[in-house]
Amino acid sequence: MNELHLESSPYLLQHANNPVHWKPWNDKTLEAAQLSNKLIIISVGYSACHWCHVMEHESFENQEVANVMNQNYIAIKVDREERPDIDAVYMKAVQLMTSQGGWPMNVVCLPDGRPVWGGTYFKTNDWINYLNQIQELYQEQPNKLIDYANKLANGLQETSSIIHNIEPSSNFDYNTLQNLVQKWSRSFDNDFGGMARAPKFMMPTNYQFLLRYAYQQKEDKLLQFVNLTLTKMAFGGLFDTVGGGFSRYSVDLKWHVPHFEKMLYDNAQLVSLYANAYKLTKNELYRNVIEKTLSFVENDFLTPEYGFFSALDADSLTFEHKLEEGAFYVWTKPELQQILKSDFDLFAQLFNINSFGLWEHNNYVLIQTESVTKIAEKNNLTESELNIKKQIWENLLFDERIKRQHPRRDDKCLCSWNALMLTAYIDAYKALQNENYLKIALQSAAFITTKFLSENGNLFHNYKNDKATINGYLEDYSFVIEAFINLYQVTLNEQWLHVSKQLTDYCLDHFYDEKAHFFRFTSRLDSPLIAVHFEIEDNVIPASNSVMANNLVLLSIYFNWSYYEQVAQKMLHHVVPSIEYPSAFSNWLSVFMHFSSQNKELALCGSDAAINIKKINALYLPHVIVSGTTKKSDLPFLKNRYVANKNLFYLCQNKTCELPITSLEQVLNELTLAH
Repeated sequence: MNELHLESSPYLLQHANNPVHWKPWNDKTLEAAQLSNKLIIISVGYSACHWCHVMEHESFENQEVANVMNQNYIAIKVDREERPDIDAVYMKAVQLMTSQGGWPMNVVCLPDGRPVWGGTYFKTNDWINYLNQIQELYQEQPNKLIDYANKLANGLQETSSIIHNIEPSSNFDYNTLQNLVQKWSRSFDNDFGGMARAPKFMMPTNYQFLLRYAYQQKEDKLLQFVNLTLTKMAFGGLFDTVGGGFSRYSVDLKWHVPHFEKMLYDNAQLVSLYANAYKLTKNELYRNVIEKTLSFVENDFLTPEYGFFSALDADSLTFEHKLEEGAFYVWTKPELQQILKSDFDLFAQLFNINSFGLWEHNNYVLIQTESVTKIAEKNNLTESELNIKKQIWENLLFDERIKRQHPRRDDKCLCSWNALMLTAYIDAYKALQNENYLKIALQSAAFITTKFLSENGNLFHNYKNDKATINGYLEDYSFVIEAFINLYQVTLNEQWLHVSKQLTDYCLDHFYDEKAHFFRFTSRLDSPLIAVHFEIEDNVIPASNSVMANNLVLLSIYFNWSYYEQVAQKMLHHVVPSIEYPSAFSNWLSVFMHFSSQNKELALCGSDAAINIKKINALYLPHVIVSGTTKKSDLPFLKNRYVANKNLFYLCQNKTCELPITSLEQVLNELTLAH
């Protein structure tokens, strides 16, 4: 047993019995490396990572490999979800060295932590040979490694520096967006939706922006593409039609065979995306996806304290007790025939138990290619009749599946991911008006404030075993602020806005770099790494800086605080002109749209404000920032606007408000963009 048995991370605990003398990342370990003058191996992964498990089994459980690592290296294991800062910096180094990245990520460093070599997954013999060669070079020609480390460190500093736009402009120009979207559209897969490449990631932030842009610009063809993407994702094996929830990505172009791990952050963002799409389209498929996904979340991720666990593993045990990717989710044809009996042929039509749905080893991953409506028509059934059958089939399969070995669960709670799921419940409540979703949202918010927020005003990143650890990162603050602003918009409880403002001011004090005009990923109170990290590019999760920019715009309106808006605009001005790949900056483009001539602010004041806000929130109005009160308010945006015994609607734009309106119907007519 190595030092990892003292850790709480499920990923680190998975390696606690390896013969490798793994150590956790901490000051003691780093000091030991310098004192012993040994090279460091930094191995980064996460608990649900399939190839991390493969390399562990092949190499880190191998005594020969352990002997090489233990004799010549200080070996450090890092959970990338607990320490995204370490992961980000060393991933940049690996990408500079190899032009690619991924997990597991393995880096060899000098005793001071500067990287000299790295990559992702390695076969056992290759891993041993590389480590022996590097150690030999370090013993015989250390200056070669030191020179390379210096050059790589310089490269890291350059990639961490921010390119500033010399002449920032405050003008909003739709031509910029049109050109970027046009360029982006060349990569669209017009058959299955998403981007025309595999593996295929869902990238919810991309489709949030494209949905908004298509709606505001009345781009019906683009709107059709977004709906095609959401429909095909919902049809595919990527979405677990039996138990609900999405896997992390599809290995093919048709959203069929997923990389089977289920991540909290994916499911949170997809609920929000489908909720917004439902508000616009009223597509019942989207409602079904939202309800099934949240049912999955409540069954598998929701804790007794109303926090949310992090992930389910891609691998699970077969009946032969062999760990296998996707074993929990896939079906053989004989299994399905036995379960479904006389309904099998109809089931096979709907879910493609044929060459299209076949994966490997005679296993099928359920995937639709046609809607329930079309399959019902072909079989002389009503849509309602087939939907009833579909529900019965899925229940039968669910009952059969729970007899299998459940995938391992990563049971740590991360502040940022919990905030994303809080936002998901709020968005689902807005769209579907299900009061239980609001109830869970409020309990989730209480969990965040009681477990992650300290008396000193800072957030923690990690929570497990009734203990919060690791000083919060910018992603924790940005997503919590965003979630609390959203919670205010449905409850009209100004407490959530005031907490958001306090956390924003904390970020300005401890994360904001006035020279760079961006927020650092780590607090100035934390020990520095080999390079400063500014998270700028949106990825499977939007960049913490783009989320902060959005928060600043909204808070500048609520609190009439121009400095917030100035900071956000500076960030935008340095990002937008240099965008080459819009898919990597889609949340920035959503923030950019706040400054369009279409954007408005709405204040609802009066005894019916809580009722009216529900009606407003049920509509897709991405260009409208809402606020409201049922009583006198000192919130700057609402101050002196409440009049007893009257329901007033103040429609504002660019800090100028029209005379109050008394008719909700008139307000909705002015807000809704006709298509």
